[in-house]
Amino acid sequence: MKTVLVTGGAGEIGSAICKKFAENGFSVLATYNTNSTKAENLLEELNAIRNPQSEIPNHYIFHAPTTDAQKVNDLKAFVEGKYGKLDVLVNNAGITTPIPHNDLEGMTDEWIDKIMQTNFRGGFAMVRAMRDLLDSASDESKDSSLIVNISSIAGIYGIGSNVAYCASKSAIDSMTRSLARALAPKIRVVSVSPGFVEGEYTRNFDPSYLQNQMDNTPLGRFATGVDVANVVFSLATTMTFSTGNIITVDGGRLLK
Repeated sequence: MKTVLVTGGAGEIGSAICKKFAENGFSVLATYNTNSTKAENLLEELNAIRNPQSEIPNHYIFHAPTTDAQKVNDLKAFVEGKYGKLDVLVNNAGITTPIPHNDLEGMTDEWIDKIMQTNFRGGFAMVRAMRDLLDSASDESKDSSLIVNISSIAGIYGIGSNVAYCASKSAIDSMTRSLARALAPKIRVVSVSPGFVEGEYTRNFDPSYLQNQMDNTPLGRFATGVDVANVVFSLATTMTFSTGNIITVDGGRLLK
């Protein structure tokens, strides 16, 4: 049975990714940081999914903030003991807060550190911890295993919730390219970079700002978590000769 680990699995994008893989027979391991209720609800939904063409997989949730080294090591030990391998790692955990780019005082040192530690350092820590298990999956199947880093078009064009968030996503994309070179051929590494994604987070923005963003999106809507999940799943199953790429899921937003 194939396994996928999704950090930040209880959020809008993370839960859609978890469900997509569960629907296709993967055993899903999802981490969460603060919202245990959402995580428990996600686990119930995953366990309710049945794929008649595969054996019934087991799914798990873990309280494992990516910035907590002990929790990450405990998670690795569980995956190693249960499966001995990891086929797909999705680095989806991330944080931000709306701060206008010209509000330099509002972009405090505390927020800069918090965003960079979670969005960049946390993703790297997960790769570092899970590398051996990803190598083992590649050895077993003879195909490359996969790391997907959920980035953002903010990292490409500097349009996003705040300056530090944009910088963190740019760092993720740079990490993707570096690791794709360093970990090949056993492990592929790809960034998936959405534009705005519908969900709870978009409610933090002024409606006029959101309307402006939508007006500047050629396809006339924001992405959904399912849109992002479909791309991630395709990378794991059909786009198997891609590595080091930055794949946008933005409805053409960068064309404007």
